Parts: sequence; structure tokens; C-alpha cells
Amino acid sequence: MSLVLHYAGMARYNSWMNEKLLTVCDTLSDTELRSNQGLFFKSVLATLNHLLLADRAWMLRFTKDRERYVSRDADGSVIQVTGLDHLLYSDWEAFKAERRKTDADIDAWVEELDEQRLLEHLVYKTSTGLDFDHPMWQAVTHLFNHQTHHRGQVTAALTRLGKDPGVTDIAVMFRG
Repeated sequence: MSLVLHYAGMARYNSWMNEKLLTVCDTLSDTELRSNQGLFFKSVLATLNHLLLADRAWMLRFTKDRERYVSRDADGSVIQVTGLDHLLYSDWEAFKAERRKTDADIDAWVEELDEQRLLEHLVYKTSTGLDFDHPMWQAVTHLFNHQTHHRGQVTAALTRLGKDPGVTDIAVMFRG
């Protein structure tokens, strides 16, 4: 199987899981959404914002499309990110719209991937200024693995809050 097909499945899983989480999080109170749940980024909202921030950082590295992947507030002004824990969108409805937009962008980008591009080197600086140079496929793998890692934290918090995120297995998604 090709990496392109693999990443198409991972992009589908990303969108599927994010939509499930948005639906479950719609049932949380504002306090539950924002309270410290013992996650690395403390709250469900902060963790989901971290994922959005990271996804946009990776998409910017992949596409070089700064205009598309710089986060903006309701007035259209660029949000000055201060760190990986920066809360891009504290308003839940705004967050959901931005998450869905970025998921659609990831889906569209993956559809355009080819095996050759995945073998090319990606050269970039991290948010802390470190230089990296490695094959694109490693970064794309990280993008999807990182999403799964933090979504697992969110599903654990939702379970603690008495909310059922439902089945999260990728195999279930593939079976339809």
C-alpha cells in the first residue's frame, strides 16, 4: 500500500474523530469545557486549541501558504501566538468553525499528495527556533500521530466528565 493511501485514511480519521469530539463537547457546560482536567494543556478546550494550532503550523510548513494558515480573530486580525499553549479561540462556536475549516484543508491537501512529494525533504524551524530537515513523510506521520495522541487525552477527560465519546477505533471508521 502506498503512503498516499495511508495518509488519505488518516486524514479521513482525523476529520471523523474531530467531528465526534465536537459533537460530544457541545454537551459540556462552559465550566467543564474550560476546567483543568489534568491534561497536558489542562482543559479540553485548551487541548483542542493546541491541536488546531499545531495542525496549522504543520500545514504552513507543508504548503508555505501563510495567508491560509495564520489564525485570525473575529475582526480578521492576525492572532499573535505566544506558545504551543496559546488559546487561539476561547469562543466555542468560533473554535468549531476554525477546526472544521482546517480539517477540510488537511483533507484537500492530502488528496493532492503524491509519493514523490513525500520523499522530498522538508526544511523548517520549530516554534523554538530549532532547524530541522527530514523527509516529508516523517512530518506527515507526526501530524496524524500528534492528533491521535491529544485526542486520546480529550476522550479520557470526556469519559471522566461522564460523556461517552463513542467508539474511536479507526477500524470502525473504515468499516463505515
